[in-house]
Amino acid sequence: MQHRVDALLYHLWTDADMANRLSFANITALAPMVRVGTLPMRLLALDYGADVVYCEELIDIKMVQCRRVENEVLQTVDFVAPDDRVMFRTCEREKRQVVFQMGTADPDRALGVARLVEKDVAAIDVNMGCPKEYSTKGGMGAALLSDPDKMEAILSKLVGGVSLPVTCKIRILPSLEDTLTLARRIEKTGVAAIAVHGRFKDERPRHPVHCDFISAVAHAVSIPVIANGGSLDLVKTHDDIQAFKEATGASSVMLARAAMWNPSVFRSAGPLPLHDVMIHYLRYALRYDNHAFNSKYCLCQMLRDKVESLVGKRVQAAQNNRDLSEAYGLDDLFEQTQTEQEARRDALLSPERRRDDVVAMDGDVATMALKFQRREYPPQLTPKMFLLEWSRRQKMAQPTYQTVNTTKKSTTSFNENKRQQNLFPTSIQVQRAQDRAFQSTVTVEDKKYRSSLWEKSKKFAEQASAVVCLRALGIPEGRVGEENGGRREKRKMADNRDSDEEKRKKQTVDGDRDTGSL
Repeated sequence: MQHRVDALLYHLWTDADMANRLSFANITALAPMVRVGTLPMRLLALDYGADVVYCEELIDIKMVQCRRVENEVLQTVDFVAPDDRVMFRTCEREKRQVVFQMGTADPDRALGVARLVEKDVAAIDVNMGCPKEYSTKGGMGAALLSDPDKMEAILSKLVGGVSLPVTCKIRILPSLEDTLTLARRIEKTGVAAIAVHGRFKDERPRHPVHCDFISAVAHAVSIPVIANGGSLDLVKTHDDIQAFKEATGASSVMLARAAMWNPSVFRSAGPLPLHDVMIHYLRYALRYDNHAFNSKYCLCQMLRDKVESLVGKRVQAAQNNRDLSEAYGLDDLFEQTQTEQEARRDALLSPERRRDDVVAMDGDVATMALKFQRREYPPQLTPKMFLLEWSRRQKMAQPTYQTVNTTKKSTTSFNENKRQQNLFPTSIQVQRAQDRAFQSTVTVEDKKYRSSLWEKSKKFAEQASAVVCLRALGIPEGRVGEENGGRREKRKMADNRDSDEEKRKKQTVDGDRDTGSL
């Protein structure tokens, strides 16, 4: 009886899971485009009618080093590199429609990345068609077209290792027969769809798209085929999408440059004025704190031949999001957005909302997952200073900062302030050679403390370990607004320094008197 119940539950779960899986049949998609397929552009395409959106190609070696961060200020999920760069940002709005495209030449690494992002995206795609050097170096992108064994290994590993649909994007081969053979081999791996860019590896957008090759692939496999490559010749408006689909015999269509130039190409009611589209884009860019230079690039792609207009010149000259906002008359929106984000950030930084005060043990080292945020502390005060002062009051030995799991050692003396010369002990940090990030462990009374997150500099790594120690011990660390911290500790430190200075002056005076009596 129990076996029958378990079987029924399994089938119900499987049916529900399959019903929620992203379908690639009869869709119109935003194609993956480097520097274009970031969050604001993807959301814009969805607003205008795209069924599916692909992120830009992200390289597995970089992604596998990322940590997943729930960004409560922006209400996003961020995948952050060790140097604090956001490699991929997504949000709930696109969760069931965004496809994560990766560049990879390694099955195991590809699976690691897919599992990292699996719960935040709708499908995984492997780039097997980009002919640019940034993609083909290391055997990725179109380089995989000449290595079908590796192609098959990557796709099979992904299909068997994640619960999401897996797809790939290819270019056509010089021989139609070879193209069909490759497509059938890809289908056997269990992928959910194949996107076919109808050009050869050495062809560029100025070359006509080969609709006959795409059509042959569509008739050779039973899974959905997504036609790509028609932006210049065949797809200029929404009405052209259906014509391109019929010309290729494909189940679906993927748009790149046509969407990059004006994302409202996805609107069934027709395109919107470009200025309105750019305003809409910029609103998303501000809302999700998109990097200004990425926003600038996307806006310039939309401007095209108008890039030398007055607005275009202001966009080109922009150095930050404020400049971009002013170019489009969105000064008030910029200020409002900044105020809202700052308010959320302040709320999250309050003592009641600390989520990183969870201590975990890594061997004999107490760890917390936190980063040193300089803005949280008053000017000229640091957690290291607070920890040192506390140790002195407790008549303990000075804290020492040293490495764990060394890959490269460096010994340096750090002085926060010239008046504090020789205040801090010599320290040793660990540096990761691949990304120049640092991690430091502080020892206090034979107990060790460390942040499990890596920092961008040696100084920040030491400060982070000091924060872990102070929080683990329940000691005020001097954060702005912290009870029994901040100003009171600063005054004590100042009083101590004044007292030391008075002692030195007194010794000097006494010494002068002694000298004068000789």
